[in-house]
Amino acid sequence: MLRTLVLGCVGFIASAAAFAQTGSGEFDAVVERYVVEGLRSNLALQGESLEVERAAQALAAARARFLPEVSLQARYSRSEGGREFTIPLATTLNPVYSTLNDLLAAQGRPASFPQVSDVNVQFLRDEEQDTRVVMRQALYAPAIPAAVRAQRALLDASSFNRMAVARALRRDITIAYLDWLRARSSTEIVAASKELLRENLRVNESLFGNGKITEDQVLRAKAELLAVEQQQRETENLRTQARSFFNFLLNRNLLADIEVSAPPQSPAGQDGALEQLWSAALNRRPEVARVDELRKAAEEQVRIARKQKWPTLSLGIDAGTQGVDYRFGDGYNFGTASLVFTWRLFDGGGDEARVRQARAAERQVVLRQEEIAQQIRLEVQQAFDRLTTAHDSLATASARADAARAAFRIASRKRDEGVISQVEFIDARSALTSAELNHNVTRFDVLARRAELEYATSTGEIPVEPGA
Repeated sequence: MLRTLVLGCVGFIASAAAFAQTGSGEFDAVVERYVVEGLRSNLALQGESLEVERAAQALAAARARFLPEVSLQARYSRSEGGREFTIPLATTLNPVYSTLNDLLAAQGRPASFPQVSDVNVQFLRDEEQDTRVVMRQALYAPAIPAAVRAQRALLDASSFNRMAVARALRRDITIAYLDWLRARSSTEIVAASKELLRENLRVNESLFGNGKITEDQVLRAKAELLAVEQQQRETENLRTQARSFFNFLLNRNLLADIEVSAPPQSPAGQDGALEQLWSAALNRRPEVARVDELRKAAEEQVRIARKQKWPTLSLGIDAGTQGVDYRFGDGYNFGTASLVFTWRLFDGGGDEARVRQARAAERQVVLRQEEIAQQIRLEVQQAFDRLTTAHDSLATASARADAARAAFRIASRKRDEGVISQVEFIDARSALTSAELNHNVTRFDVLARRAELEYATSTGEIPVEPGA
């Protein structure tokens, strides 16, 4: 019986270190593989990639305004009624013709001047077609280059935003993987404690059957076992939830298996002073570059609004065929070339309103730029403080776990020799389990806080997924 209980104690104590011996790959390598998979399959990042593509096509559309626009226009019309114009030829010429004919008749010569009728001219033909090729080319339009520069800045802003989402995804995948490892390790610690308490209940039932202890100690051992079984169900649920969230980030089956790895037992603390981290973050964070590109785009929008008031010059060429039917040749073909000068002199103050609107948007982006800088400083400081606190707590948690293991070994020997009560033994076991779980949580917390600091300072390379 003593040997069985001691083996149970040793197994429980060893369970805390068992996780470090498991794992099918190095922690960093496994995380990098999952990050690459997430960059390739995450739905949110795919949406950002489409946003970059949309911005690229908007830039192509803006550049297209430099090139001529050619179109084919065809019109066929059938008309009935409408206005008519009468030319009074009969009223004007027939009296003259009659007089001339009388003079000719008096001379014995035949009358040679006919009687004419009034002519009716329709403004609308009964049938008409107009088919032409139209070409328009902007020769001077100052708003077009500004629009191209604005769209280029928006494209760069979309690219930086996608980079920011990719870095946030790297952080989330790393932390989600750590949460799963932490929940898995906690489940193993609680499972080892359960086995120990089950053995302890068996020993106490045997002692009670032999009349060496009272029944209350058996009941206490049973209650402790039931409490740990409940704790085990809770930790298993946390592990399941952590696995589902991790697979969600990778856009996989929520119940897919996750590769196990062994994270470092003594994670390193932060590197560099807070001021250096602030400077590095402001120089590296893609959010800063994104808002700077948005500021450039806002400046170009102001230029566009101003140059809408400037005159424009364009070339227009029309060539085609006109007539009552479709024919080509003399009398049908036509061609025109035009220089079109346009200068809008008054539009009710609309141009000025658009300029003021663009300036307000520019000032808004400038304020957003200052807000982003302050927000990044706050994120860096919070991540720095959390990592420092977690790293300092790790040494305390490790010492607490070592002390709890030593205390439990002593309590186990005393319990087997019958010199301490069941309550003291269970308290020693509870203290050990609590210390092991606290050390496990603190160790993974250091790794998670370090991942948050790497994200806040934008350190570390983002691997480029295939097809990016």
